[in-house]
Formats: sequence, C-alpha cells, structure tokens
Amino acid sequence: MENALRVNRLRVGSRSATDLTSGGITSSMLLFALPMIVGNMLQQLYNIVDMVIVGRCLGSVALAAVGSSYTLTVFLTSVVLGLCMGCGALFSIYYGASDYGPLRRGVFISFVLTGGVTVVLCGASFAFLDDIMTLMCVPADVWTAMYDYLWVVLSGMGFVFIYNYLASLARAVGNSVAPLSALGVSMVLNIGLDLLFVMVFDWGVTGAAAATVVSQGVSALWLCIYAPMRLPYLLPRRKEMVFNARSVREIITYSSLTCAQQSVMNFGILLVQGLVNSFGAVVMAAFAVAVKIDSFAYMPVQDFGNAFSTFVGQNFGAGRYDRIRKAVRSAVAVSTLFCAVISLGVVLFAGGLMTIFVSDGESDTIAVGVGYLRTEGVFYFAIGWLFLLYGYYRAIRRPGMSLVLTIISLGVRVGLSYALAAVPSIGVNGIWWSIPAGWLLADAVGVLYGRTISRGGAKRR
Repeated sequence: MENALRVNRLRVGSRSATDLTSGGITSSMLLFALPMIVGNMLQQLYNIVDMVIVGRCLGSVALAAVGSSYTLTVFLTSVVLGLCMGCGALFSIYYGASDYGPLRRGVFISFVLTGGVTVVLCGASFAFLDDIMTLMCVPADVWTAMYDYLWVVLSGMGFVFIYNYLASLARAVGNSVAPLSALGVSMVLNIGLDLLFVMVFDWGVTGAAAATVVSQGVSALWLCIYAPMRLPYLLPRRKEMVFNARSVREIITYSSLTCAQQSVMNFGILLVQGLVNSFGAVVMAAFAVAVKIDSFAYMPVQDFGNAFSTFVGQNFGAGRYDRIRKAVRSAVAVSTLFCAVISLGVVLFAGGLMTIFVSDGESDTIAVGVGYLRTEGVFYFAIGWLFLLYGYYRAIRRPGMSLVLTIISLGVRVGLSYALAAVPSIGVNGIWWSIPAGWLLADAVGVLYGRTISRGGAKRR
C-alpha cells in the first residue's frame, strides 16, 4: 500500500518532492539548497525593506526601534521556527524510510502542538510587552516607536507559524521550490505596501509593521492552497488524526530540543542586544544595521546547513551511510569556499554596505557598524561550519547535541560580551569579538564529538 503511495506521490509532479537518497551528492544538496537560500533572503528582506525605508524616511530613532524590534521578534518566532524545524527533520527521516503512516500521524500531532504553543506565546508577548522592553533597556526616545511596531508585528505570529510549518513539511520531502514561490509573491507585496503605508499614508513605523504582517499572511495562504493540491499524500487522514503515545513522545522530544536550540540561540542574542542598548541610540542603530548585513551575508550557509540536514535525514532513514560520509566532506568544502568569498566582500565594502541603510551624514553610526562588520566578517567560515554541525546532529537523531553546541556558542558570546564591554579600554568592541569566539569553541566541540561517535558508528536509536 505504502509503495503504491510512493509511486502516486511521484506522479503528482516531479517538483512536488525530491528523493535525496540517490543521484549526485554535491549537486543534489546545492540544487535543493538554492531555493531555500533565495527564499530565506526574501524572508529577511521583509525587515530589510522596513529598515531601509524607515531609516531613510524617519531617521535614526525610528531605525533603532525597528532594528531592536527585529532582535525581539526573531527570538519569539524562533520558538515556532524551532518546533517546525524539529518536526521537519523527523519527517525527512520518515520520508527516507518510506514510513508514511508515522509521517502523517506526526503531521497532525505536530500541527496541533505547535499551533497551541504559538497561541500561548503570542498571548504572553502581548501581556508582558512592557516588561520585555524594560528588560531590553530600551531608551525613552525609542520606546514609543518600538512598542507600536512590535504590537502590530506580533499580531502576525499565526501567519509565521502556518508558513514555517508547511514550508518545513515541504522541505522534508525535498521540495524547496514551493516555499520560495510563496515568499516571492509576498515580498513584492511587502515592498509595495511599505512604500504605500510609510511614504504615502505617513503611518510611520506602524505602517512598516503592517506591510510585513499582510505580506506574511499572503505567504501562509499560498502554502495553505498549495499543500492539499501538490502534497496530499503527506496530509493525515481522519483515522490518523489521533494522539498516538509513541508519536507524541517522539514529536515532543525532537521538536522541543530543536526549539530549545533556536530559542537559546536567539535569547543569547537578545541579552547581547540589551547590553548594546546600554551604549545609546547611535550604537543601537549601528548594531541593528550591521547585524542585518551580517546575518544576510552568511544566510546562504545557514540555509545550506538546513538543506544538508534534510539530505542527511533522508539518507539516514534509508540507511545510506556511505552517502552521508561523502556529503559531510562535500558540504564542508562548499561552505568554506562560500564563506571565504563573502568574508572578503564584507571586510572590503563594510562602509558602503552601512550607507545602504544610513545616510552619509551619520558618520558615528557608520563607524561603529564598520567596526562590527570587519570583526565578524573574517570569521564567517566558523559560523558556516556550525550550521553544518547543527543540521548533521538533528538529522542523525541527536538533536540534543545541536542544543549543546548552541549553549556553548551563546554562553561564550554573552559571558565575554558583558565581561569585555565593562573594560573601558575595550568597550563595545568586546561585544564584537565575543561572537566569533563562541563560534570557534562550539565548532571544536562539535567536531570532536562527531569523531567520537563516528568511531562507534552513528546508529539510529
């Protein structure tokens, strides 16, 4: 019966799913990763467009509000994203092993559980927004704009959940094109609405937030229409809409660990944001812009790490350990080469990149941002390797190790940031240097652990 479903699945359309357990290794990973890279860039452009328009039209205070809001919203959405990613990694293992019954049951259970968490998270965010902003040390001159922006953006959390859940499901079966198409449409809409709401209607930062929420709603609706049409074999039947104890336990274990990894990572960044805010609006604005450039620069290797995870997950489920070993070597080479090229570009053109967001007259903001970018840019190879390690351990049923590496990376970053920033001769530069220090230590631990388990064989539990 399930073999027949696999045949029918492939007949639905060659672009609806991709079997990563056969064919070329490097080419398969790259072709699968490319739509993910483009799609994530489009998703990040939501906030970048907000920042460019707000920074150019409304000034540094509004820019600081939107930039600091981004740090908080990334932390909050990381909970939802982590749950979706954890489920997606598990689904890729089911798919590689052709276990469609557990896969469909898992889809039902994970949708209900993740949706419930999203509702609770959203309600708590609204209830404690003032306390959260106080914890972040938001300056008085930024408070009102940031509060208004966050109130609107947080109202779209449901759209964020629906899009990321369905996108993770599609990617688990090798379909990275559908999420890209949804984001392409919503991105065009986002740019148009940003210009309309901010520059024509003069709604300020609230207009930029509203444009983002409406666009997110469109991307979620797009996948809601797509999934039943092109991926019906993954959707649970009535008899599979049950809370099987084993499936519930597996879903909770897998998704919660990945969720914890994402949340810890972004909570650490949030703590660093609070420290940055204590240096004033100029450093806040510079950090907001530089972090956006920074994350956009290494985003392709982050998505490549997620594609690598799906590749390993499918092959792990199918028992193709020979392909996994070859994929590890190939992925490290590809990631390192890309990071070398991007590092060179960011270090050389840091000043020009800052002026995309900040006018030439704000020289202090530009100078602080350039210092950050030239410090981080040299070490992009380290974060590239770390993303591969995260993806690898999720895919071989060891998501707890991904959490351990995240705690190491963020623990070093936060601890060193507060220690070094307190030294007058180092100041804010200590925050910048603490970030690559965390990456490098986590890489070393991840590689050593990988060698340990490879000697014993990475067997499924």
